[in-house]
Amino acid sequence: MRKHTNVALFVPHIGCSHRCSFCNQYAISGQTKLLTPEDVRKSAQIALATGGAGGEIAFFGGSFTAIDTAYMCSLLEAAQPYLGEGGFSGIRCSTRPDAIDDGRLSLLKEYGVTVIELGAQSMNERVLLLNERGHTAEDTRMASEKIHAYGFSLGLQMMTGLLGDTDEQTLQTARELIALRPQCVRIYPTVVLKNTRLETLWREGKYRPQTLSEATALCAKLLLLFHEADIPVIRLGLHSGGDTEAQMVAGPYHPAFRELCEGEIYLSRMQNALAPLPSGAYTVWVAPSEISKAVGQKRKNLLLLQKKGYVCQVLPSPTLLPYQVRIEKQETAAHCGNRKG
Repeated sequence: MRKHTNVALFVPHIGCSHRCSFCNQYAISGQTKLLTPEDVRKSAQIALATGGAGGEIAFFGGSFTAIDTAYMCSLLEAAQPYLGEGGFSGIRCSTRPDAIDDGRLSLLKEYGVTVIELGAQSMNERVLLLNERGHTAEDTRMASEKIHAYGFSLGLQMMTGLLGDTDEQTLQTARELIALRPQCVRIYPTVVLKNTRLETLWREGKYRPQTLSEATALCAKLLLLFHEADIPVIRLGLHSGGDTEAQMVAGPYHPAFRELCEGEIYLSRMQNALAPLPSGAYTVWVAPSEISKAVGQKRKNLLLLQKKGYVCQVLPSPTLLPYQVRIEKQETAAHCGNRKG
């Protein structure tokens, strides 16, 4: 199957009316200069020349709808010749919940924007205030409804481990985001980047970031919540690249973070299915695409099960869906992980 190429373009900080406690978009994107219309054209041309037809042109960072309107339109105008048949399927942008209104949405519609992602980050008012987001949970609710009303696809972004947050509050944020009916979600564990207020608080001992194991356990629960709601999580953890790794001073960053979380899901489900069974050799059946996740990084899951007396082999079953597990020993079977029956 032909893989579409998306063009990711960053507009760091320029549209941000607030500098959030955790944010250093220069570090995340590795980009310091202002994006120009010529940059848009060149990036689109390169992507199409290498087989990118059918993908999206995406404007990330900098609260796209909060930048100067003339500048925003110049970037959108530069993308126009590359949309449509033989080109890109549409334009995606990310922005702040309080930078959405009828005028902006009408303008985005005219320029062929198809997906709008909102940086909700949390639906807890105290957490939003502590992290200097400058918007409320109600702003996210209202913006989401407007985006739906105008016929855009809605994406929502959330974070874990924010200053003042707890696991239960984060799970409640996920439940509230599900109620807003997004077409996709991104989840980012908070990492401490240089030149942020969070770095200062961390160095003063006033902020403790999540450990990798804490973030993995929580994000595994979040993945399942969205999975059960049929909402795809299209990103879990910060992208590698840019200048992220060099600028990070603390926090649960891992280049294969999603794989860790999905491995946690499979380990939990295998353990639950094996718990009532006697020790011995078992076959673990999973969906064909899920074998490496069930095995775990460096065979971690199988080694942990072996320590508990279960010697397991993971094999593919085309009848199972992601996160479903079937355990068999000779003629006996135990089932776990069934999604919606």
